[in-house]
Amino acid sequence: MTIDPDNINVILATDCGSTTTKAILIQKVDGVYRQTHRGEAPTTVEEPFADVTIGVTNAVTEVQELAGLKLVDENGKLLHPAKGDVGCDIYISTSSAGGGLQMMVAGVVKEMTAASAKRAALGAGAIVMDTIAANDKRKPHEQIQRIRELRPDMILLSGGVDGGTEAHVVQLAELIAPAKPQPRFGSKYTMPLIYAGNKEAAPLIQEVFDESIDLTIVDNLRPVLERENLGPARDAIHDLFLEHVMAHAPGYDKLMGWTHAPIMPTPGAVGNILQRIAEDQRINVVGVDIGGATTDMFSVFNGVFNRTVSANLGMSYSISNVCAEAGMDNVLRWVHFDMDERELRNRVKNKMIRPTTIPQTREALVFEQAVSREALRLAYIQHKEFATTLKGVQQQRTVGDTFSQEVGGQTIVNNMKLDLLVASGGVLSHAPRMHQTAMMLVDAFEPEGVTRLAKDSIFMMPHLGVLAEVHAQAAVEVFERDCLINLGTCIAPKGQGKPGKPCFEYEIKGETLNESGVMHYGELKLLPLGEGETAMVSLTPMRGFDLGHGPKKKIETQVRGGTVGLILDARGRPLVLPEERSACRTAMTAWVEAIQLYPEEEPAAVGVG
Repeated sequence: MTIDPDNINVILATDCGSTTTKAILIQKVDGVYRQTHRGEAPTTVEEPFADVTIGVTNAVTEVQELAGLKLVDENGKLLHPAKGDVGCDIYISTSSAGGGLQMMVAGVVKEMTAASAKRAALGAGAIVMDTIAANDKRKPHEQIQRIRELRPDMILLSGGVDGGTEAHVVQLAELIAPAKPQPRFGSKYTMPLIYAGNKEAAPLIQEVFDESIDLTIVDNLRPVLERENLGPARDAIHDLFLEHVMAHAPGYDKLMGWTHAPIMPTPGAVGNILQRIAEDQRINVVGVDIGGATTDMFSVFNGVFNRTVSANLGMSYSISNVCAEAGMDNVLRWVHFDMDERELRNRVKNKMIRPTTIPQTREALVFEQAVSREALRLAYIQHKEFATTLKGVQQQRTVGDTFSQEVGGQTIVNNMKLDLLVASGGVLSHAPRMHQTAMMLVDAFEPEGVTRLAKDSIFMMPHLGVLAEVHAQAAVEVFERDCLINLGTCIAPKGQGKPGKPCFEYEIKGETLNESGVMHYGELKLLPLGEGETAMVSLTPMRGFDLGHGPKKKIETQVRGGTVGLILDARGRPLVLPEERSACRTAMTAWVEAIQLYPEEEPAAVGVG
């Protein structure tokens, strides 16, 4: 859609989630785009309503009442273009209702083309149900049975470099074809399959599939071994998501008639805005959205985007799995007082039975935030294993070595190069104190060097991701001014040392903060540097420590403040907590007091920072 940015003053955006539809209003205020009002309503994609537009209309009705604008007519239809106090100039939407976009991917070699196919699907906002590969150790009849069981929304098939062997990818197609995969929404539509493999094999692939498959052929996502070309496959996934999945979901045909841009899967839109910000500001970004059942992780390093979904790491439905995978000892190391393990296991079970409950006591809050640290830590490990350099490229080894390894090449996620860490999701966004959000991020992600911390104020990133497609300026302005709440900056050197020994020297010069001193190994310190404030810092790491320029090399840079402030973290990287339980509790108690995490325990500390 071609728009004249000068004539866009009122923008309406919705995100149709699996349970809640969230609407936001963006208006031009004094020449700058700002998010002004928001509303929400239950999503109505299921019976008895079975029409997603009812939930959209209800959410928008709440916005119009707050804003004093008329955005919906008497029949529940959105009004546009804007004329005075009536209507909006642009209406856009994202969706994860009905379980979002669910895909199966297939590739000849699990570690190469299949991994690239998975990256393409995840980057487009899909949940990858399974990855079928010629070398995935399952027998053909087991693979066929799995394909029959899955019922995905669409399939992505890849394999081979352009001009390479054709036989293997054709064999994979011949495995899928007789399985007759059935789409999730039943018999009324044909299963979409995207072929993004060796272009020379495309005619043979066409011969394999009959009319039960809607075949789309796009450019190879791995045209040569050294390069990925994920764009065409991702674009095809978005197009088919609209044509097939959305068109057959209740009420989406009507919703698509209202929007000024294609509806995007919610995670795809979040990735879109993070990529845009990373590109505009030339920074490296990591974003996380932790939910009840899953944790979505996004990263952009040196312009390369990756997304992973940790399907069994969440804070309610999946909380038991987090405790099992991390181990209760690892969860308890983040708790600064004695807790009965049997009582904790009961807490975990109660959270699974009643997933919408929130902590009512200090003990319950501390425990939930301890679990979140482990969920985030495990999800980040999975993300780093997935976000790698391309498998089999620029590496001195035999073909046998290439095929034997489980993961790709080197991870491209580098905590020392990380500039911005963004949090979203209930346990992070709705923590009673933003200090708690900041420390959950620092403890779980272990940022190194100088890293800015922020959180998404009202989970606005999906709305802005789809807005970036039609009005990039508005999306970026709202992201910076209203979407992100700056928590502050974390300064943490890489390296290990002996407790109490000097770790780094610091000198800070700002309008309100002027301080210098030495941080000793094992210490945490919080300095007051408020929202909108900046300061110049001069940092000198001691022997064995690195803040980004190498061991013992001094760095000078500007840091931004926030609602929490400036965190000086001399606990070392990687972060190692004492193994003995009482020693660990003592260390945690000191850190809790230093950052004022639970100030009701230390009344004198309230209001400091």
